Amino acid sequence: MRGTYVPSDRAKEITRSRSFTEASRVLARFSVGGNPTLADTDRPVLRRFSFRLGSDGHRSELLTQNAPVHFARTLDQMLALLKAAIPGQNGKPNAKRIKAFSAANPETLRQAQCLAAQPLRWSFADTTYWAVHAFPATNSRDETRFIKFKVAPVSGDGTLTDDDAAIVPSDILNDELGLRIATRDVRFSVIALLDRPGDPVMDLTIRWPEEDEREAVRLGTIVITGVEANDEIILEPGNLAEGIGYPPDEMFAARCVAYAISRAKRR
Repeated sequence: MRGTYVPSDRAKEITRSRSFTEASRVLARFSVGGNPTLADTDRPVLRRFSFRLGSDGHRSELLTQNAPVHFARTLDQMLALLKAAIPGQNGKPNAKRIKAFSAANPETLRQAQCLAAQPLRWSFADTTYWAVHAFPATNSRDETRFIKFKVAPVSGDGTLTDDDAAIVPSDILNDELGLRIATRDVRFSVIALLDRPGDPVMDLTIRWPEEDEREAVRLGTIVITGVEANDEIILEPGNLAEGIGYPPDEMFAARCVAYAISRAKRR
Protein backbone atom coordinates (compact mmCIF):
# COMPACT_ATOMS: atom_id res chain seq x y z
CA MET A 1 0.00 0.00 0.00
CA ARG A 2 1.08 3.60 -0.47
CA GLY A 3 0.00 6.82 1.16
CA THR A 4 1.08 10.02 2.86
CA TYR A 5 2.02 11.09 6.36
CA VAL A 6 1.33 14.58 7.69
CA PRO A 7 2.94 15.50 11.06
CA SER A 8 1.14 17.38 13.80
CA ASP A 9 2.41 20.63 15.31
CA ARG A 10 3.32 18.79 18.52
CA ALA A 11 5.43 16.03 16.97
CA LYS A 12 8.72 17.84 17.66
CA GLU A 13 7.88 17.97 21.38
CA ILE A 14 8.32 14.18 21.44
CA THR A 15 11.09 13.46 18.94
CA ARG A 16 13.53 15.16 16.61
CA SER A 17 13.20 12.25 14.19
CA ARG A 18 12.55 13.71 10.75
CA SER A 19 10.56 10.60 9.83
CA PHE A 20 7.89 11.72 12.32
CA THR A 21 8.24 15.51 12.13
CA GLU A 22 8.18 16.03 8.35
CA ALA A 23 5.54 15.20 5.73
CA SER A 24 6.51 12.11 3.76
CA ARG A 25 5.42 9.25 1.57
CA VAL A 26 4.20 6.08 3.28
CA LEU A 27 4.66 2.46 2.28
CA ALA A 28 2.49 0.06 4.27
CA ARG A 29 1.32 -3.52 4.57
CA PHE A 30 -1.78 -4.96 6.23
CA SER A 31 -1.80 -8.64 7.14
CA VAL A 32 -3.24 -11.28 9.42
CA GLY A 33 -1.14 -13.69 11.45
CA GLY A 34 -1.41 -16.99 13.22
CA ASN A 35 -3.35 -19.97 11.92
CA PRO A 36 -3.97 -19.53 8.16
CA THR A 37 -7.12 -21.67 8.37
CA LEU A 38 -8.89 -19.16 10.63
CA ALA A 39 -11.39 -16.77 9.07
CA ASP A 40 -10.81 -13.01 9.17
CA THR A 41 -13.82 -12.76 11.47
CA ASP A 42 -12.44 -15.13 14.14
CA ARG A 43 -11.44 -13.27 17.30
CA PRO A 44 -8.03 -14.97 17.74
CA VAL A 45 -6.81 -13.63 14.40
CA LEU A 46 -4.05 -11.08 14.96
CA ARG A 47 -4.21 -8.16 12.53
CA ARG A 48 -1.02 -6.32 11.64
CA PHE A 49 -0.26 -2.92 10.14
CA SER A 50 3.37 -2.25 9.23
CA PHE A 51 4.56 0.96 7.61
CA ARG A 52 7.56 3.03 6.56
CA LEU A 53 7.76 6.79 7.09
CA GLY A 54 10.38 9.17 5.75
CA SER A 55 13.05 8.94 3.06
CA ASP A 56 16.44 7.25 2.82
CA GLY A 57 18.64 8.35 5.69
CA HIS A 58 15.65 9.55 7.71
CA ARG A 59 13.43 6.51 7.60
CA SER A 60 11.53 4.70 10.35
CA GLU A 61 9.69 1.41 9.99
CA LEU A 62 7.09 0.36 12.56
CA LEU A 63 5.44 -3.02 12.99
CA THR A 64 2.13 -2.82 14.82
CA GLN A 65 -0.62 -5.26 15.78
CA ASN A 66 -4.17 -5.11 17.11
CA ALA A 67 -3.16 -6.32 20.58
CA PRO A 68 -1.27 -4.04 22.99
CA VAL A 69 0.89 -6.88 24.36
CA HIS A 70 3.12 -9.65 23.05
CA PHE A 71 2.41 -13.32 23.73
CA ALA A 72 5.72 -14.06 25.50
CA ARG A 73 7.94 -12.25 27.98
CA THR A 74 11.30 -13.79 27.02
CA LEU A 75 12.81 -15.66 24.10
CA ASP A 76 13.02 -18.86 26.13
CA GLN A 77 9.35 -18.56 27.01
CA MET A 78 8.37 -17.95 23.40
CA LEU A 79 10.33 -21.00 22.23
CA ALA A 80 8.79 -23.15 24.96
CA LEU A 81 5.30 -22.03 23.97
CA LEU A 82 5.92 -22.81 20.29
CA LYS A 83 7.23 -26.26 21.24
CA ALA A 84 4.19 -26.90 23.43
CA ALA A 85 1.91 -26.10 20.49
CA ILE A 86 3.62 -28.44 17.99
CA PRO A 87 0.96 -30.81 16.58
CA GLY A 88 1.19 -34.50 17.40
CA GLN A 89 0.91 -37.45 15.02
CA ASN A 90 -2.82 -36.75 14.63
CA GLY A 91 -2.05 -33.31 13.27
CA LYS A 92 -3.52 -31.54 16.31
CA PRO A 93 -1.79 -29.79 19.22
CA ASN A 94 -1.79 -31.55 22.58
CA ALA A 95 -4.44 -29.67 24.55
CA LYS A 96 -3.25 -30.98 27.92
CA ARG A 97 0.33 -29.92 27.21
CA ILE A 98 -0.75 -26.41 26.18
CA LYS A 99 -3.02 -26.09 29.22
CA ALA A 100 -0.18 -27.11 31.53
CA PHE A 101 2.17 -24.61 29.91
CA SER A 102 -0.40 -21.81 30.18
CA ALA A 103 -1.01 -22.58 33.84
CA ALA A 104 2.72 -22.30 34.53
CA ASN A 105 3.07 -19.19 32.33
CA PRO A 106 -0.17 -17.18 32.70
CA GLU A 107 1.32 -14.09 31.03
CA THR A 108 1.29 -15.98 27.71
CA LEU A 109 -2.53 -15.80 27.77
CA ARG A 110 -2.75 -12.00 27.91
CA GLN A 111 -2.54 -11.33 24.18
CA ALA A 112 -5.39 -13.77 23.46
CA GLN A 113 -7.40 -12.24 26.30
CA CYS A 114 -6.95 -8.77 24.79
CA LEU A 115 -8.13 -10.01 21.40
CA ALA A 116 -11.14 -11.77 22.92
CA ALA A 117 -12.18 -8.59 24.75
CA GLN A 118 -12.14 -6.41 21.63
CA PRO A 119 -15.19 -5.89 19.42
CA LEU A 120 -14.81 -7.41 15.98
CA ARG A 121 -14.23 -4.89 13.22
CA TRP A 122 -15.33 -4.97 9.60
CA SER A 123 -12.10 -3.53 8.35
CA PHE A 124 -8.35 -3.21 8.73
CA ALA A 125 -9.11 0.52 8.57
CA ASP A 126 -11.35 0.45 11.67
CA THR A 127 -8.79 -1.36 13.82
CA THR A 128 -6.48 0.12 16.47
CA TYR A 129 -2.86 -1.08 16.44
CA TRP A 130 0.05 -0.95 18.90
CA ALA A 131 3.81 -1.24 18.38
CA VAL A 132 4.06 -3.11 21.75
CA HIS A 133 7.68 -2.06 22.53
CA ALA A 134 8.76 0.98 24.59
CA PHE A 135 10.90 3.26 22.38
CA PRO A 136 13.27 5.91 23.78
CA ALA A 137 12.43 9.15 21.95
CA THR A 138 14.65 12.25 22.02
CA ASN A 139 13.29 15.69 21.16
CA SER A 140 15.06 18.81 19.84
CA ARG A 141 16.03 19.80 23.42
CA ASP A 142 17.88 16.48 23.89
CA GLU A 143 15.26 15.31 26.37
CA THR A 144 14.64 11.57 26.23
CA ARG A 145 11.70 9.57 27.51
CA PHE A 146 10.05 6.30 26.62
CA ILE A 147 7.00 6.24 24.37
CA LYS A 148 4.68 3.59 23.02
CA PHE A 149 3.27 3.96 19.54
CA LYS A 150 -0.45 3.57 19.06
CA VAL A 151 -2.08 3.82 15.62
CA ALA A 152 -5.79 4.62 15.86
CA PRO A 153 -8.34 4.87 13.04
CA VAL A 154 -9.65 8.38 12.47
CA SER A 155 -13.05 6.80 11.86
CA GLY A 156 -13.63 4.28 14.64
CA ASP A 157 -16.97 2.84 13.49
CA GLY A 158 -17.60 -0.49 11.82
CA THR A 159 -18.18 -2.91 14.69
CA LEU A 160 -18.99 -6.42 13.49
CA THR A 161 -21.54 -8.31 15.57
CA ASP A 162 -21.32 -12.06 16.07
CA ASP A 163 -24.40 -12.45 13.86
CA ASP A 164 -22.67 -10.45 11.11
CA ALA A 165 -19.52 -12.53 11.46
CA ALA A 166 -21.52 -15.68 10.82
CA ILE A 167 -22.67 -14.53 7.37
CA VAL A 168 -19.95 -12.29 5.90
CA PRO A 169 -17.19 -13.81 3.71
CA SER A 170 -14.34 -15.40 5.66
CA ASP A 171 -11.80 -13.30 3.74
CA ILE A 172 -13.62 -9.98 4.06
CA LEU A 173 -10.64 -7.87 5.15
CA ASN A 174 -8.77 -7.55 1.84
CA ASP A 175 -11.86 -6.86 -0.26
CA GLU A 176 -13.21 -4.32 2.20
CA LEU A 177 -9.84 -2.58 2.39
CA GLY A 178 -9.76 -2.16 -1.39
CA LEU A 179 -13.14 -0.44 -1.32
CA ARG A 180 -12.05 1.88 1.49
CA ILE A 181 -8.83 2.85 -0.29
CA ALA A 182 -10.77 3.71 -3.46
CA THR A 183 -12.75 6.30 -1.49
CA ARG A 184 -9.67 7.65 0.38
CA ASP A 185 -11.24 6.49 3.64
CA VAL A 186 -8.23 4.79 5.27
CA ARG A 187 -6.84 7.27 7.79
CA PHE A 188 -4.92 6.71 11.02
CA SER A 189 -3.63 8.93 13.79
CA VAL A 190 -0.09 8.04 14.89
CA ILE A 191 -0.02 8.56 18.66
CA ALA A 192 2.77 8.56 21.25
CA LEU A 193 1.80 7.31 24.71
CA LEU A 194 4.12 8.98 27.22
CA ASP A 195 5.91 7.12 29.99
CA ARG A 196 5.72 7.61 33.74
CA PRO A 197 8.38 6.74 36.33
CA GLY A 198 8.46 3.03 37.01
CA ASP A 199 6.73 1.91 33.81
CA PRO A 200 7.67 -1.68 32.84
CA VAL A 201 9.65 -1.08 29.64
CA MET A 202 11.20 -4.59 29.51
CA ASP A 203 8.09 -6.79 29.75
CA LEU A 204 5.96 -6.87 26.58
CA THR A 205 3.25 -9.03 28.11
CA ILE A 206 1.91 -6.28 30.39
CA ARG A 207 0.52 -2.85 29.64
CA TRP A 208 1.65 0.33 31.33
CA PRO A 209 -0.56 1.28 34.29
CA GLU A 210 -3.62 3.27 33.13
CA GLU A 211 -2.22 3.14 29.60
CA ASP A 212 -5.51 4.10 27.94
CA GLU A 213 -6.01 7.13 30.20
CA ARG A 214 -2.50 8.57 30.33
CA GLU A 215 -1.04 11.54 28.46
CA ALA A 216 -0.75 10.98 24.72
CA VAL A 217 0.41 13.14 21.81
CA ARG A 218 -0.79 12.81 18.23
CA LEU A 219 2.35 12.79 16.08
CA GLY A 220 0.62 12.90 12.71
CA THR A 221 -1.86 11.33 10.30
CA ILE A 222 -1.40 8.51 7.80
CA VAL A 223 -3.68 8.40 4.75
CA ILE A 224 -3.54 5.28 2.58
CA THR A 225 -4.20 6.35 -1.00
CA GLY A 226 -3.49 3.36 -3.23
CA VAL A 227 -2.09 -0.11 -3.82
CA GLU A 228 1.48 -0.64 -4.97
CA ALA A 229 1.99 -2.58 -8.19
CA ASN A 230 4.71 -4.54 -6.38
CA ASP A 231 3.15 -5.42 -3.04
CA GLU A 232 6.25 -7.25 -1.72
CA ILE A 233 7.16 -4.65 0.89
CA ILE A 234 9.83 -5.89 3.28
CA LEU A 235 10.02 -3.86 6.48
CA GLU A 236 12.56 -4.21 9.28
CA PRO A 237 11.95 -3.05 12.87
CA GLY A 238 15.62 -2.05 13.25
CA ASN A 239 15.22 0.76 10.72
CA LEU A 240 14.64 3.77 12.96
CA ALA A 241 15.59 7.36 12.16
CA GLU A 242 17.67 9.48 14.55
CA GLY A 243 15.53 10.55 17.49
CA ILE A 244 13.87 7.16 17.94
CA GLY A 245 16.08 4.66 19.77
CA TYR A 246 16.01 0.89 20.04
CA PRO A 247 13.72 -0.50 22.77
CA PRO A 248 15.73 -2.18 25.55
CA ASP A 249 13.80 -5.47 25.70
CA GLU A 250 15.35 -8.68 24.40
CA MET A 251 12.41 -9.42 22.12
CA PHE A 252 13.11 -6.36 19.97
CA ALA A 253 16.77 -7.31 19.51
CA ALA A 254 15.75 -10.83 18.48
CA ARG A 255 13.10 -9.48 16.13
CA CYS A 256 15.68 -7.33 14.34
CA VAL A 257 17.90 -10.37 13.76
CA ALA A 258 15.00 -12.55 12.61
CA TYR A 259 13.72 -10.00 10.11
CA ALA A 260 17.20 -9.47 8.68
CA ILE A 261 17.52 -13.22 8.09
CA SER A 262 14.05 -13.36 6.53
CA ARG A 263 14.85 -10.45 4.23
CA ALA A 264 18.10 -12.09 3.06
CA LYS A 265 16.29 -15.34 2.25
CA ARG A 266 13.64 -13.53 0.19
CA ARG A 267 16.20 -11.96 -2.12
